[in-house]
Amino acid sequence: MDAFASDALSHAVADPVAEPAATAADAPAAAPVPSIAELMRRGEMLTPDCPSRDILQHVTSRWGVLILVALHDRTLRFSELRRTVGGVSERMLAQTLQTLERDGFVARKAYAVVPPHVEYSLTPMGREVSGHVQALADWIGGNLPGILAARDRSDAVAAPAAPRAVR
Repeated sequence: MDAFASDALSHAVADPVAEPAATAADAPAAAPVPSIAELMRRGEMLTPDCPSRDILQHVTSRWGVLILVALHDRTLRFSELRRTVGGVSERMLAQTLQTLERDGFVARKAYAVVPPHVEYSLTPMGREVSGHVQALADWIGGNLPGILAARDRSDAVAAPAAPRAVR
C-alpha cells in the first residue's frame, strides 16, 4: 500500500465524526428501463444508430422468423433445418444462423465426427424471442383471409384503368 492510501485509510478509521459511506439504499432509485415499443413511440429507436434496430432486423427478417419458429422446441441439423425452412439457400441459411448465433438466440453444437455433424437449437433467450415471433406468425395466419382481401382491394384501386380501344 502506498503512503497516500495508508494515510487515507488511517484518517477514515481514526475520524469518528466522518460521514458514513453511502450505501446502495442511499442511492436514488434507478428509473425503470423503457420498453422497445416505448422507445419507438418516443422516436429513440427510430434513430439510425440505435443498436436494437439491427437485432429487430435479424429477428424479423424473412429467414430469421422461419428459423426461430422451426427451432422453437427442437434441435435440428443443418440439412434438416434447410428442408424444414423451404426455399432457403444454403448460403442464406448459414448467414442467418451465424447472425442469430452472434445475437445469442441460436446455439451451435459441432461434433468431431466424419462427416461433420452440427446441430442447432435455441438458447433460453432464443426460445423467448421465438415465442413472440410465433405469436406474430399465428396472428398473421389467423388473419390471413382479411389481409389478402385488403391487399386485393388496394391492388384494385391502385391498378390503372385499362386503356380504351380507339375506333
